[in-house]
Amino acid sequence: MATGKNFGATTLAILAISVGLSVNAHAAQCGNGPGGFPAWKQQFAGEARAKGVGGAGIAALEHTNYASATIAADRSLHSFKLSLDAFMVKRGAAAIVSRGRGMKQRNAALFASIEQRYGVPAGPLIAIWGMETGFGSQHGNQNMLSSIATLAYDCRRPEYFTDQLYAALKLIDRGTLSASQRGSMHGEIGQTQFLPKTMLEYGVGNLESASGALSSTANYLKAHGWRAGAGYQPGEPNFAAIQEWNAASVYQQAIAIMGRQIDGRE
Repeated sequence: MATGKNFGATTLAILAISVGLSVNAHAAQCGNGPGGFPAWKQQFAGEARAKGVGGAGIAALEHTNYASATIAADRSLHSFKLSLDAFMVKRGAAAIVSRGRGMKQRNAALFASIEQRYGVPAGPLIAIWGMETGFGSQHGNQNMLSSIATLAYDCRRPEYFTDQLYAALKLIDRGTLSASQRGSMHGEIGQTQFLPKTMLEYGVGNLESASGALSSTANYLKAHGWRAGAGYQPGEPNFAAIQEWNAASVYQQAIAIMGRQIDGRE
């Protein structure tokens, strides 16, 4: 869910959201700096209670802080404007492919099980895994809830992140996530970087583990039209599922190319 930091499926879908979304007149009012964040939290907490968010979720929300680093990162997503070749060099595609082939061999039983269940082969999953977190080595160290609450408050895309915030509060109420959960700059968590709403809808097991993250990623792709045995290069049936994972064209193409190379198809 994905530069020095990789942004994941749901995060890159952000790029497809219009900046000028209107905010419901009855919703907590957005802002463009830290000054209004405490009042916004108070108003949002009241709305969340009315929507059934429980005590754990409300308490977690009340302890969030304005995440200035998240806002700075959100304003500087430049790598997706690179050419495909430059993007792949920046993201270390050759190293991901080389290491990914070894990962495929060492985890052959896991990938066989995932493909049998979801129809998704190892190559694109490993490419996503490598791109998002360097195979689990770079999970991020931001407070997940503060990042998402800040983006829900920020006027750039409040509606999109309000949905993510409600999902996060629901997961905290359930005990699936904790208020101290660490993640990446936009609140993505786990080895393939899921945002809370995506986790709620497609998560399978523990996203901090390789098996849970890879199974969840395959589940997401299958739910978005992946067909077992069909190709996943541009123009082939399963490329559309990769496009659903990430809205950036260079990212989509990079995953397809690296996946093909890892799967030994060239």
